[in-house]
Amino acid sequence: MDKLKQAKLYRSELIPISGKLVERYNKCLVKLGFTETKLKNFHIDGIGWSPEVAEEKKNNSYLNNGEANPHGIIISPLQKGKPVYLPFHTFDRDIMKFVFKIHGEKIKDITRDCAICLDFDQGIDAFYEPLDVLKYNKVTINFHLIDRLWYIQKEQLQLVKKFNTGNNFIDENLHQELLDSAKTYGDLRERDLDLHQLQFETDSFYTRAFGGVYVLRDFIKPIVVFEDEEWHKEAIKDTNYDVLIYHIEQSELMDKLKDHVIIEYDLEKVVETKRYERIKKFEMVQHLKKPQHPIKDILNDPILFKSYLNKLDIKARKKVMSVERYLEKLETSNQFKIADIVDEKLFEALHQPHSSLDAKHQDLIWKLLVNISEKDVLYWYWYDKEAFYASFKTWDDSLKDWAIETISNNI
Repeated sequence: MDKLKQAKLYRSELIPISGKLVERYNKCLVKLGFTETKLKNFHIDGIGWSPEVAEEKKNNSYLNNGEANPHGIIISPLQKGKPVYLPFHTFDRDIMKFVFKIHGEKIKDITRDCAICLDFDQGIDAFYEPLDVLKYNKVTINFHLIDRLWYIQKEQLQLVKKFNTGNNFIDENLHQELLDSAKTYGDLRERDLDLHQLQFETDSFYTRAFGGVYVLRDFIKPIVVFEDEEWHKEAIKDTNYDVLIYHIEQSELMDKLKDHVIIEYDLEKVVETKRYERIKKFEMVQHLKKPQHPIKDILNDPILFKSYLNKLDIKARKKVMSVERYLEKLETSNQFKIADIVDEKLFEALHQPHSSLDAKHQDLIWKLLVNISEKDVLYWYWYDKEAFYASFKTWDDSLKDWAIETISNNI
């Protein structure tokens, strides 16, 4: 991953945590029901997730109490606007933007000497069936301060009230209580520590629960797409919900998404785009066997690309150029069918969210399309970084260089 780090394409906006902040982070972990980290230095993202702590605990979802109960930690105002690198739901980023929009100034003040634990409550104690994800509707965001700071403030105010009553101002014991509280927690009398709970409404989303599930419920009819085959088999047994259920690899899924005006394609337009060039080049790489030139050079040099294209066996050559071959044949006759000429996965990769969708839904559908056919390195990096990282590790160094150059030039 060093190449990605050097190009600032691998978790480059994490916030370093050390010293007193580690102690506060651990207090949040304990308050949320988890164990402390033994690390003295680590980094966090916008929701408080740390890749180092996840590695230490051997659990990427260490901030979850089960799949139905995610949490967050805020220990620095610098988390405002920072990425959420491993969201459990696609709406996690929007939730954090919402939190800082409403409570940003209070958070800035509170995190001077305190940490905030976030509890995302969707009214589900635990998941039991895969279609329980349909129960997501409103997420209530509750805030909890470590060290009982809100209660300490109330105690200070009561002490001050007592001090100002009658002749209590001469009570030395009361003097000492006030001084001890102020030394330990500071003067909290004028601090605004009241972070009222927030309500966040969900619509269509993706969740990593049950091996990964897409819930598309803002269209003609709700559609649920499972990435895990076993959970998909379990879900289709459930007759309590009037929804369409698919596994992500079912060919019928693409047809249904088109029927519901969720995705579309235009091969004549897409072949003129950079996206098509990226997809075609990445497809070409899959068929290269012991190339004598660096892969990056083959993909960037039109002469080399053509040379290696002609070295492929006829089946592979037809697959790489299947879209252009289809369009050429279509000029002479409309009797040709896409499925007869264009490779299925290549065709799937050339779809896009329907132009009528709003931006938020387009992002979700891009993620779904990328997961259906992972052939565009740029969109793969944008919409499913973790899957991209996992695949990137296995690539030839020269292919890594091409991918980094391609992504960097389009960011």
